[in-house]
Amino acid sequence: MTDLDLILEAAREAGELALRMRGAGLEVRSKPGGSPVTDADLAVDALLKARLTAARPDYGWLSEETVDDPARLTTDRQFVVDPIDGTVAYLKNKPWFAVSVAVVEAGRPVAGVVLAPALNETYAAAAGAGATLNGTAIAPGDAVDLEDASMLGDAAMFVHPAWPTPWPAMRVESRNSIAYRICLVAAGAFDAAIALTPKNEWDLAAADLICTEAGAVLTDHRGDSFAYNRPVPLVPSLVCANAALHPLILARVGHIDLSQR
Repeated sequence: MTDLDLILEAAREAGELALRMRGAGLEVRSKPGGSPVTDADLAVDALLKARLTAARPDYGWLSEETVDDPARLTTDRQFVVDPIDGTVAYLKNKPWFAVSVAVVEAGRPVAGVVLAPALNETYAAAAGAGATLNGTAIAPGDAVDLEDASMLGDAAMFVHPAWPTPWPAMRVESRNSIAYRICLVAAGAFDAAIALTPKNEWDLAAADLICTEAGAVLTDHRGDSFAYNRPVPLVPSLVCANAALHPLILARVGHIDLSQR
């Protein structure tokens, strides 16, 4: 079984578990820092870890809901997992959450799955093989101008008076799951996605490969691509768009010093 087949099978089982547990009623507590975590987040994480590490015992493991083990840094390949990305949507009975599973080698994802079980949407990619939604090839949209572009992000951010050049009128929406946002851009459902706050590797790894294989571009706000399985698995920001819009966005946000925020 290929790595992609393995994580697809595990992600589907995890998505079914997430839906069952939400239907039965969730137990919720707060993590340090205040973000919510449910018993389903932990159960899905445990399921994925059991299935995946049993099949690939020599792979490292990095997950939002597992205490980090630095031993992953010495492995050749790693699973990078967010068991339920978009927990707030999941809690509120909204559909915009996803199971995100990637296999990383030499700092880059080589297989990735982002599964939105409440929407019956499964995005998948393997390095060099293109990206799919429910088995059908996907590609980003063809917008060439930010004017009237469909954007995923914080609507208030775009109208803040501090911008040197005001943003043009755009259709701005939000989705809780970072991984799902990136996949929506990769599939052409939205033109771009921007977040100028730190994100974790598990938010990005699977979606990064899906985005790249579809033909879209994902970087931080300075235009730097992401490396995975680092000692501190955090990135400063994200900009995701097709090849035409991406540089137009960087021209507007690349000057920002996020270290001062």
